[in-house]
Amino acid sequence: MAENILIINTGNTSTKVGVYTDGTAADVTVIRHSDEALARFSSINDQKEFRESMVLDYLKSRNLSAADLTAVAARGGILRPMESGTYLVNEAMIKDLIEARRGAHASHLSAQIGYSIAQRGNINCYIVDPITVDEFDPLARISGHALFTREMRTHALNMKAVAKRFARESGGRYPDLDLVVVHLGTGVSISVHHQGRMVDAMDPCQEGAFSLDRSGGLPILQVAEYITANRLEYAEFSRLVFGDGGVYSYLNTRDFKQVTQRYQEGDAAAMEIVHALVYQIAKEIGALATVVSGHLDAILLTGGMAHQDYFTDMIKARVAFLAPVYCYPGEDEIQALAEGVLRVLRNEERARQY
Repeated sequence: MAENILIINTGNTSTKVGVYTDGTAADVTVIRHSDEALARFSSINDQKEFRESMVLDYLKSRNLSAADLTAVAARGGILRPMESGTYLVNEAMIKDLIEARRGAHASHLSAQIGYSIAQRGNINCYIVDPITVDEFDPLARISGHALFTREMRTHALNMKAVAKRFARESGGRYPDLDLVVVHLGTGVSISVHHQGRMVDAMDPCQEGAFSLDRSGGLPILQVAEYITANRLEYAEFSRLVFGDGGVYSYLNTRDFKQVTQRYQEGDAAAMEIVHALVYQIAKEIGALATVVSGHLDAILLTGGMAHQDYFTDMIKARVAFLAPVYCYPGEDEIQALAEGVLRVLRNEERARQY
């Protein structure tokens, strides 16, 4: 019987689904969800049945059912801090995803849908390297005030996958390499990898470089004064800096293709913000290089914005003195999910318990 793994990756406006048969991508599809279609749901959790029906329709269109699957691989959400690896989805994880005490995110639907489908087929559902993979060294946890502790929230799945891919392609071993990996997406995650662990990173939700809709690090006393003066509730301020921040706050768009078009047409505002984005990303790369005393083997650029050569060329110009720079445009998340589950199914790795 063929080894079929269903992949589910839910995003804000899309659901990516795929089937890997005997380790090879048989099909990958992106199901788009219009703003109008999602507007009728009051919360992310309310979208589960809507999106699950589309995943089941996708399987049906491929003449597959839950009974034909070997396992389900789902994108992980904002869970408690976790070690890197592949985790078995269980009731405790589903409960945490539904309650979303650490923050709501569309990725929370992936495991909910996957777990439901897995139960139909009496198989296991897994997540791989969720957003809250936390491999901080102890010194990296210190924030600067005893009341607060740094936690790692990044695009871990893609960054880990790209780091391991680079290791394979360069003939090295991931644990032997010192790398800075930059995910250039709606959020910009920047991480440093040492001895096979992501030992420090910039959380795109609250520190480091700004991105398409996130503010990154902000002048803290100005922020405190603004919150106090405007009597903002947490949810209001959170939306201001995560969703309505970053490039969007300056240029009123979250679409980097539009930003690029304006940049290439000589729009002064777009050019200034793009240059500032490059500046901040390069500065954070330089900061993380100090974690390994500057002994970097490579700097890896990945994510959607890495498709734009003019943009990555400007980053390279600022950081190439640190180490060779390589580009891996787009995301390896679907492949990474499949590979993580395959390692478990083939007894190359043990599934972790949540």
